[in-house]
Amino acid sequence: MTDAALSGPTKPKVDHIQDSYMAQLRRRQMYGGLTLAIFVLLMVSGFMVADGRNAGGFWDGWRQMLDFPADVLSEAWEKRANLPGLLVGYFPALMETINIAAVSTLLGAMAGLILALLSTRGLARWPRLIPVFRRFMDILRAVPEIVIALVLIFILGGGPVPAMIAIALHTAGALGKLYSEVAENADLKPVEGLASTGANWSQRMWLGVLPQIAPNFLSYTLLRFEINIRASAILGFVGAGGIGFELRNAMAWGPGRFDEAAAIFLLLFGAIVFFDQLSSRYRNKLTEGQ
Repeated sequence: MTDAALSGPTKPKVDHIQDSYMAQLRRRQMYGGLTLAIFVLLMVSGFMVADGRNAGGFWDGWRQMLDFPADVLSEAWEKRANLPGLLVGYFPALMETINIAAVSTLLGAMAGLILALLSTRGLARWPRLIPVFRRFMDILRAVPEIVIALVLIFILGGGPVPAMIAIALHTAGALGKLYSEVAENADLKPVEGLASTGANWSQRMWLGVLPQIAPNFLSYTLLRFEINIRASAILGFVGAGGIGFELRNAMAWGPGRFDEAAAIFLLLFGAIVFFDQLSSRYRNKLTEGQ
């Protein structure tokens, strides 16, 4: 379009729009620069505070960061003939960790499903209690598994049961939130049709809602199972049983048992990779409707 065509009242309007756009763009760039500067400032100040409170200081110890992995690898290589026997010996501890993750995922998924249906608008059995159930799920998600496990270990003693309960509670809060978001997109026509025939709330949820959202529910549950395997291994460090407990003992003894630590690392790494790939495959099938 030529300048002659833009003459008259149209050209000032176009110039005003262009000036406004450029001013808005400069303002966004300024806000973005300020946000980045504040983020960098907070990161630097936070690192300085953490380094000041760290035992020995980070800058004094980072050069020895690879010494421990090097010692583990060198001792494991020297005793590589013992590796197959160690893998077999620690396999039951790995199965205990996987069992903790499986049971806690199953219990947490069932509790999360109930909480999700009770906190979803349009589906809730008691609509006035929706905020109560949602805040309860927030609390379950907010408290880390390790905190719950430490409290339960103090009450119940060490072992897999505190780890299972701790992971199940956190899983219920996490999956309940995800399930609720999926359930909000469910079609309510089947629910209304079942209600017109006299079906109760449980029947409406079981027959009218779950068939629609079951693939997403199963996908999220498999994803959470991957996370819980890692969580159950970490909780072993605080005395909650499983292969994490064996790894803590092997590392605590230091040189002389590093070959055992290497074997446990291999078992744990292999299990996590295996279940990650397996659950990813089935999650892709579920989300694609196969």
